[in-house]
Amino acid sequence: MAASAPLSDSGCAGFRPAGEVSMADILGAKKQDSEHVYAHNLLHVIKHIIFSLRTGPPRPRTTPSPPPSPGGTAMPDTKGTTDTIDTPGFDFDVIIVGGGPVGMLLASELRIGRAKAVVLEKLTERTPHSKAFGLHARSLESLDRRGLADRFREGARSWNNGHFAGLDVWVDFSLLDSAHNYALLSEQTRTERLLEERAEEFGCTIRRGHEVTAVRQDEDGAEVDVSGPDGPYTLRARYVVGTDGGRSLVRRSAGIAFPGTGGRVTARLADVVLADRENAPMGMERTERGLLFCVPLDDTYHRVATFDYEQGKETGSELGFEEFKDSVRTIWGDDMGASEPRWLSWFTDSACQAETYRAGRILLAGDAAHTHFPVGGQGVNLGLQDALNLGWKLCADINGWAGEGLLDTYDAERQEPARQVLANTRAQIALMNPDPYVTQLRELFQDLMRKDQVNHHIAEMLSGVRVRYDLPGPAHRLLGDFARDLRLETEEGPRTLPKFLRRGNFVLLDLAGRPEIAEEYAKWAAPLDWAGRVRHVVATCEDEPELAGALIRPDGYVAWAADRDASPAEIAEGLRTAIETWAGITDPTRAVFS
Repeated sequence: MAASAPLSDSGCAGFRPAGEVSMADILGAKKQDSEHVYAHNLLHVIKHIIFSLRTGPPRPRTTPSPPPSPGGTAMPDTKGTTDTIDTPGFDFDVIIVGGGPVGMLLASELRIGRAKAVVLEKLTERTPHSKAFGLHARSLESLDRRGLADRFREGARSWNNGHFAGLDVWVDFSLLDSAHNYALLSEQTRTERLLEERAEEFGCTIRRGHEVTAVRQDEDGAEVDVSGPDGPYTLRARYVVGTDGGRSLVRRSAGIAFPGTGGRVTARLADVVLADRENAPMGMERTERGLLFCVPLDDTYHRVATFDYEQGKETGSELGFEEFKDSVRTIWGDDMGASEPRWLSWFTDSACQAETYRAGRILLAGDAAHTHFPVGGQGVNLGLQDALNLGWKLCADINGWAGEGLLDTYDAERQEPARQVLANTRAQIALMNPDPYVTQLRELFQDLMRKDQVNHHIAEMLSGVRVRYDLPGPAHRLLGDFARDLRLETEEGPRTLPKFLRRGNFVLLDLAGRPEIAEEYAKWAAPLDWAGRVRHVVATCEDEPELAGALIRPDGYVAWAADRDASPAEIAEGLRTAIETWAGITDPTRAVFS
């Protein structure tokens, strides 16, 4: 049996024992009072639900599909993209501290972008205990763009429904405008294993049992002191990225503040054998004292968790099995005959976010940048998107083609998605409160969620599909949005957009035969020696009949788009600016973000 310190372990605002929360606490609070952040976030969700009702039903899905049947996938052709550039004076281009899913995905992204990285992980082997269970639509879309979706689907269960605050009305993921309009059951340890395998296939350097003990930086780079199996040593790199969890040493070393709200609710969990597994509760059950969560993990074990709004726990203490069973009895009425615990842990609803994700040569991603209560299966998905946003920008800087300020767009773009996740998880905590007054509010929410527009809004929010970046450039309905799985007719035959993004490159879609697009591409391709950085794809597309062209970033987001009715000058100038902004400039003094 394994026991651990609090699973959230966030290191943010101090722990406060959970206590009763009245209706006044929930609805009558001032925004600036940290005790009432939950009310503000609940009202924030309600505001967006009202907006979704005004905007009408969801648009028709252009690529509806049930979860595809499992199957393997060939490795994408990365020839010519993984040769790193020598970096005199540095051991590596990037040191990644923390070998969880976020760190492993970032390592692969850096490798295909021709950067030399090392992953330093203090654990000698992966933990067998999974904090997170699912992958949502946006993560699956992104993995598909790297040729990994089939690998993750193979042997994994999927489902079309999810929950919001344990309400009786399910969130319907099939409403999503996505080829992956479902959620995939992939325990965090499995997700980490698959991403580590991909990193190893790409030749990434991964050092387990190597604990970083200190981090420091100067104008030109950063250093880490490491305690390894053969003794201490020091490494130097251009950048250090902390993916080392809520109590991030990297974040603290950089002096980055981590403000947020302390714990009000205590969750105690265990993987146990139940005496009567056939009649065990399924999912989330709300009682007068709190909530019980119960799901089967395999043919023997269940994951059981209690959410206690009254009985707190001291920071740093471990959870004992008797304490866990007492909590189950208090909330459920009996301990369900729980026995043979193989893992015990606990966490609170503390929620914190780094004030900045970058301080000089040090950057943060995943839980090192944001922590929240694990409801809705959003945490690991949020971190994976951090890695996908950061990886290609670091490569641009390291390989010398980034405009000044490009790397700062990582913080600018990824702060808001994390704020939204912290907001909706706090709202769910407020809705799950066992206070009888909250029951009326839950019933109101359930009525709202029976409307397709509201259910669609919640599904987009939990799955990450609502994320859209505020990018510079001529206004267009697709600008800053994630490029869908467009079906393209090319000279080589039918293709889908994800296949053109496998190498971590830009894609320039040329869909109307406009000569300005080919001419602008030709102007930039030779002087920049792109070497596969931007792939020019000439095709037709029935999914977007009005679209003349688009520039897709390596992370899948649209950096520029123009319709067929745009003038030649508008297309030429818009594309030229987008290429210069995102894909490389010939004159480093022409910085577009400064």
